Amino acid sequence: MTRIFRLSVAAAALSCTMATPVLAQDVTVTADELAAMRAQLQAMNARIDQLEGELAAAKAANDAQDATIAAQAETVAAIPVAKEPDSKIAWKGAPVIEGKGGWSFKPRGRLMYDAGFTNAPDSTGRSDGFGNEVRRARLGVEGDIPGGFGYKFELDFAHNEVEAADAYLSYTDGPIEVIVGHQNNFQSLEELTSSLNTTFIERAAFTDAFAFERRIGASVTYKGGDFMAQGGVFTDNFADTETNNRGADARLVYMPKMGKTQLHFGGSVHYNDIAEDGATVRYRQRPLVHFTSERFINTGNIPADSEFGLGLEAAMISGPFHAAAEGYWQKVNLAGAGANPTFFGGYAEVGYYLTKGDTRGYKSGKFDRSKPANPFNKGGMGSLQLNLRYDFLDLNDAGIVGGTQDGLLASLIWKPTDYTLFGVNYGILQYDDAVYALADGDRSYNVDAFGVRAQIDF
Repeated sequence: MTRIFRLSVAAAALSCTMATPVLAQDVTVTADELAAMRAQLQAMNARIDQLEGELAAAKAANDAQDATIAAQAETVAAIPVAKEPDSKIAWKGAPVIEGKGGWSFKPRGRLMYDAGFTNAPDSTGRSDGFGNEVRRARLGVEGDIPGGFGYKFELDFAHNEVEAADAYLSYTDGPIEVIVGHQNNFQSLEELTSSLNTTFIERAAFTDAFAFERRIGASVTYKGGDFMAQGGVFTDNFADTETNNRGADARLVYMPKMGKTQLHFGGSVHYNDIAEDGATVRYRQRPLVHFTSERFINTGNIPADSEFGLGLEAAMISGPFHAAAEGYWQKVNLAGAGANPTFFGGYAEVGYYLTKGDTRGYKSGKFDRSKPANPFNKGGMGSLQLNLRYDFLDLNDAGIVGGTQDGLLASLIWKPTDYTLFGVNYGILQYDDAVYALADGDRSYNVDAFGVRAQIDF
């Protein structure tokens, strides 16, 4: 409180004292009463001093608190703000590194080891018995590049050779994907399904017999809703770049869903212009497994100007059950006179998961990775799948006798985790017009084949 306030209080007290005789002249203020009033005034001054001290202390405390808050605010402001990391890492069988602007990088690879045996009639004179091999040993990388571009490069080191598998640059814009480089042609559901996700140790007989393989070229894929169209022009594969082969492939797929059932219907067309004097083609096939070099059906070398192929495919997946079937016709346009032969191959299969909750994978017009509902690493046993297949290949036509192969095949596949697989395969291959005859000249007989596979990928 100010000095003016104190003087005002004192003046008010004196006024009251002096006014008393006016209002009541008969009242007389004694010396004791005046002393008491002075004492009250002094007490009031003391109280005022006390209140001023308390107010000053409160103001000082408030100023100190404001100073502390200001200091804390400066400290917080000085703390650097955590920045978003320039890259992040996820795990999909291997580390996937994603950077700013659309960059990504992922190492990839697979290792498949096969073993088993074949059993042919002794009088054919063909080697059989135990066999084994590293079927595939691949290492590579894949990823994205800003602007919608991508890349994939993979080498296979099996069989004491180094061969390129996928090796291409891609560009994606909405439903359209363009690929330039070494890639699969658009022939057959079975061929386009990765070897990681097939139901048997080897693909259907016609895919190998008709020399389906990756080639260098450019392709376009359009996928919109339930429809997909693919087409491309190609030369030859990395191992045969000196040839004059020029080809074109196209494929159409309709892949609707009916409730929880996935359906697949497709067709493909293939043309290969060999365009080289003295060129030949040869169609032949092993009995189910790859680790044997024996081929009991074989057309031998056929002088040819070109090849024309036509394929049909259908499949369905419903819960643990799946079915698939394909047919493929390969016509050879001979370089010389004579009727042009057309050879045929196809298969029909069914499969069923014996473990609860498992189903076969499917994506973008082909079978995809299946993922166990109860993987081994989470206390489950993984998935167990039983498959049966009838596989047919006919290499007889227009005077060419390459033989026929009828296969009755069964497989049992155990996947402990998403990225590991153990498979057992057995097949009975029945031959007519086989290349090798029995001792009595008969060319119709059976060959047994058994194979197991251990597989890991990332």
